[in-house]
Amino acid sequence: MKGLEKVYKRNNDMVSREIDNEMILMPIYKASKHINEMYTLSDTAAAMWQLVDGSRTLGEIVDELCAKHEGPRETIENDLEELVKDMKEIKAIE
Repeated sequence: MKGLEKVYKRNNDMVSREIDNEMILMPIYKASKHINEMYTLSDTAAAMWQLVDGSRTLGEIVDELCAKHEGPRETIENDLEELVKDMKEIKAIE
């Protein structure tokens, strides 16, 4: 994975709530067109969301995910790379 030294933080315009053991993201933008957007995170995405705090690098997040989840590091890095791409696309992280 490229860019393991990058640091991301959660966008303040995105709120998260855990409901029935599922992590839900919802934008709180002022534009009404975003009012119906909600995102349910997979377990891996929820774990990543918890770790994105504006101080950890992606490499440190990979290290923590590898310590908690089974699977090859390369797979976890690739999954995180896709998650970062998706999270940036919906403006959940910056």
